[in-house]
Amino acid sequence: MLDVFDVVGPQPEPPQLLVAATALAALTVILPRRPWRLARNAITIAHEGGHALLAVLTGRRLRGIRLHSDTSGLTLTAGRPSGFGMVVTLLAGYLTPSLLGLAGAALLATDRIRLLLWLSIALLLAMLVMMRNAYGVVAVLATGGLVFAVSWYASSTVQAAFAYAGVWFLLLGGVKPVSELQRLRRLGRLPGSDADQLASVTRIGPLFWVVLFGLVNLAALVAGALLLGEALVGQR
Repeated sequence: MLDVFDVVGPQPEPPQLLVAATALAALTVILPRRPWRLARNAITIAHEGGHALLAVLTGRRLRGIRLHSDTSGLTLTAGRPSGFGMVVTLLAGYLTPSLLGLAGAALLATDRIRLLLWLSIALLLAMLVMMRNAYGVVAVLATGGLVFAVSWYASSTVQAAFAYAGVWFLLLGGVKPVSELQRLRRLGRLPGSDADQLASVTRIGPLFWVVLFGLVNLAALVAGALLLGEALVGQR
């Protein structure tokens, strides 16, 4: 039975090879088209969770979240159609996966591996309450169930590998959707994107927001890689 210290306390540092291997594993999922199409559901969960969290924090009313089998999603909120709350709610989607990856890297830099896993479960449970379609419920339950199984039954080495791979995936995978966004916008296939909605609310062109998404996510990737790389070069 786990006690509080088992959850919040540090775990043994993983082997240096594990840190590099999990980064390569994340890339093998992100770069090929077919694995990415399935794994991208996790990015969508984080994306829509970011919209939902910022909506609640800025006083908007959260009506529900939907996830779709094509890896798209929709967060329904109610409130003023413009203003600060709407802007940060729209901003949050593309930034959240990378920022969650950065937060996860900070936890792993202090060896809080199990804490990272349990915080992930808590966030997924919060999303599950607001899920409004069957596919979304299944996707969140499957993701949460996997994280729970690893955190409860797996060895410390397997937990470390899973946590590092997940954080690398968020950091690296958070960048790719921004390029996909611009490609689809250029083809005229995504007229209602977050960037276009931000342009409508702020009267600042959508390309500005796409570039901002990319720069923030790249910065998070660099900062997260530096944190995770401490284990690789033995600086911790």
